[in-house]
Amino acid sequence: MKKKIMAVFGTRPEAIKMAPLLKALQAKENYELIITVTAQHREMLDQVMSLFKLKADYDLDIMRDRQTLSGLSARIIKKLDGILSQENPDLLLVHGDTSSTFIGALTAFYNQVDIAHIEAGLRTHNKYSPFPEEMNRQLTGVLADLNFAPTLRARKNLLLENTSESKIFVTGNTVIDALLSVVDKNYIFENELLKNFDYKNKKLILLTAHRRENLGQPMENIFKAVRDLTEQISNLEVIFPVHLNPVIRELSKKMLADNKQIHLIEPLDYLPFANLMARVDLVLTDSGGIQEEAPSLAKPVLVLRDTTERPEAVEAGTVIKIGTEYNDIYQQSLKLLTDSKEYNKYAAAVNPYGDGKAVKRIIQALDYHFNYSSKRPADFRCN
Repeated sequence: MKKKIMAVFGTRPEAIKMAPLLKALQAKENYELIITVTAQHREMLDQVMSLFKLKADYDLDIMRDRQTLSGLSARIIKKLDGILSQENPDLLLVHGDTSSTFIGALTAFYNQVDIAHIEAGLRTHNKYSPFPEEMNRQLTGVLADLNFAPTLRARKNLLLENTSESKIFVTGNTVIDALLSVVDKNYIFENELLKNFDYKNKKLILLTAHRRENLGQPMENIFKAVRDLTEQISNLEVIFPVHLNPVIRELSKKMLADNKQIHLIEPLDYLPFANLMARVDLVLTDSGGIQEEAPSLAKPVLVLRDTTERPEAVEAGTVIKIGTEYNDIYQQSLKLLTDSKEYNKYAAAVNPYGDGKAVKRIIQALDYHFNYSSKRPADFRCN
């Protein structure tokens, strides 16, 4: 008898990381997959769904202009509750740390549906950083019946929170599976700037910045540092896909728009973004997922945050947690861009987050959970 699995997600990062798994589940005869999107990110979500040829069975369409976390949460519960009651799945799949993740898991709990948490166990142990993501992760972990931890460190975090060892499977991160499936050295960009860029003779920084906690002075420090770097390094150029947040757009236009070496572009779909990441020299980001992705492409990453729920990357030497102080950003970026020995130390470090086989391990874990297989999958280890 087929087991019915419902996947609930709402943002672009969730869709990217879940897509390889959803495609694999659709191909399995012993599972019936139901895809439910909250559409927490409308346009960006739709782009990824189209790229991976995924179609939602249910679309909650909860996005509202300037919505609050409370309003978002209430709309998800109200709409998802009826769907869960109607479909009565055997398992709910959620991913990571979004409000769709936690509220989806909470609604499943209310309906007494088992919960599987992909990318479980990441922690900063500071409930306000990142906000609200840290508590979304922790609270989902409390509710989850299956935890697919990307690393042994994430597994340890879950064990320290009294999660049963039998509920934890170390799989690696599905984002590596997704990334490796779309990067192509012969990829041709549609964006005219990216299509015609002189990748061989220019130094190139990819900048992404969008965190709530970085709004204000931290964001100004970031922008000032990259602006001053272009004055110091004549062949350096910066590409900044500007987040849709109007505060970030206004500040970036004010501080960066008049610099010819800094290119403010619209947010990129996942396919061009992944292929751009493969061609730059250095990534400056306050994103979480990019800390996992860029090292698979041998790109050093400076993390523009005071905390990270991905300490494995810091320990492995694939990223540097730099914070948001101007001098730290400027000096460390300058060092990596001008000191080849220092650069190669980070570029050559082994990515602790995956080998492109996370989906295979998760499917094996699901088969084990549903007694389709008597063999528990081996845990992923990066070396």
